[in-house]
Amino acid sequence: MDRNEKKNAVFFGDKSQIKYVYSADTVKKLSEIVNFDTDEVISPAEAEANKEILSKTDYIFTTWGMPHFERKEIREYLPRLKAVFYAAGSVQHFAREFLDENVAVFSAWAANAVPVAEYTFAQIILAAKGFFQRFHRQEDGPEWKNRNVGVSFPGSYEIKIGIIGAGMVGKEVIKRLHTLEKTEILVFDPFLSDEAAKELRVEKTDLETLFSSCDVISNHLANNKKTVGMLNGTLFSKMKKNAAFINTGRGAQVIEKDLEEALRSVPTRVALLDVTFPEPPEPDSCLYSLPNVILTPHIAGSLGNEVHRMAEYMLEECKAFDKGLPTRYSVSHAMLETMA
Repeated sequence: MDRNEKKNAVFFGDKSQIKYVYSADTVKKLSEIVNFDTDEVISPAEAEANKEILSKTDYIFTTWGMPHFERKEIREYLPRLKAVFYAAGSVQHFAREFLDENVAVFSAWAANAVPVAEYTFAQIILAAKGFFQRFHRQEDGPEWKNRNVGVSFPGSYEIKIGIIGAGMVGKEVIKRLHTLEKTEILVFDPFLSDEAAKELRVEKTDLETLFSSCDVISNHLANNKKTVGMLNGTLFSKMKKNAAFINTGRGAQVIEKDLEEALRSVPTRVALLDVTFPEPPEPDSCLYSLPNVILTPHIAGSLGNEVHRMAEYMLEECKAFDKGLPTRYSVSHAMLETMA
């Protein structure tokens, strides 16, 4: 096919999510560089009915809700496919099979990393002040039972922060932490080289040292089988009395019963959980009742107008890929071992 000829493209996946993520302006700009055979979003349930269109498709644009395809399904439904542009973060659930079929996969993980890092940085600042331990609870009425919780907090000066996983999100958090004065940043990441650690101005360490010495600990581990249950009671029991544990990574990386025990044994510790396993927690989960657990419904990532940034990143990737120019956010098999 002549490179100057427009490639055929479709929006494929969850209709509501695609309409949410891809703004009208981005769709218009995409239409200038690719040919959409249909103005409609094709849902997974409609793949068979749209088999002819899909058989001619060169590019797929998608986001949250992209289904998993087996390799034989890719060959059957998408024999001409050259690239998947995923306007969201983690591609773990579908990327391997496409890569195995020599289909390029692009992810807006860098765009999604920005709000996660902003959210995490904000929580770190508040945690360092003891905000989560000391704010007034409505049910206490005119009493302010936790105004003084009996432990001191470092504030955001000369603070020691632990970052678990220095991938895209971890690096973005680290960048923001360096805007604070005299911040010591400890990092656990087996894939982080000494040279990279030096460039990031962080100290590599093991998990036990990180949990025992840091004022705030933030999890950004890669999402894979090796990290399931990695954060356990041995580590949580070492947390300082005034420490905060933040999880915007994945709930399955935490053994929640162990975390609950550590929070019960030292009530001045706090856990800020944007993710759990399962999500949301089971109705009988202690996470609902422990006063030193703050739950949020997986809101650290892109939401509201922030989602448009992810689609814009994929627009730029498509422009570069379509012209045979270097791209920034392609995914490889090796990257899947360390990506969230």
